[in-house]
Amino acid sequence: MQFFGTTEINPSPPAVTASGNNAHMMYIFNRNGVCLLYREWNRSLHTLDAQQDQKLMFGLLFSLKSLTAKMDPVSADKVNLGVPQLPGQGCSFHSFRTNTYKLSFMETPSGIKLILVTNPRTGDLRESLKYIYNLYVEYVVKNPLYTPGTPIKYELFNSTLDQYVRGLG
Repeated sequence: MQFFGTTEINPSPPAVTASGNNAHMMYIFNRNGVCLLYREWNRSLHTLDAQQDQKLMFGLLFSLKSLTAKMDPVSADKVNLGVPQLPGQGCSFHSFRTNTYKLSFMETPSGIKLILVTNPRTGDLRESLKYIYNLYVEYVVKNPLYTPGTPIKYELFNSTLDQYVRGLG
């Protein structure tokens, strides 16, 4: 599988080291912070409405990206907290873990942000997020009926995503 290459999706997605159905939630945001996709699989506690939850998640990502850029020990250019960084610029993070979940994050050069919240025992999901991004490109971006910046409502993409995420582990 190539991340930004051919239009062909590898029929055998990357394997993930985990046990059981570990995915809880997934978000896809565009560069402006608009939530294009929000999916839940194993989320037992609902404390916020979906819109408030999405705003908090995007705010968390914005803050973590700013913090990691500010704390970069090798870059001489220190930016102020809150100043957005270009993808690939400065220090970045891929995931963090708490005692109840693991959040895995990937940002593409076009500013698309993919977030997958899983069981804390789940292994590295970078290759899986790249595979999901390739699904997004094939089923959504290349669809002539899709209007950029609007929520994703394509059944083929959603069912393929569900099947892949439920198979994690």
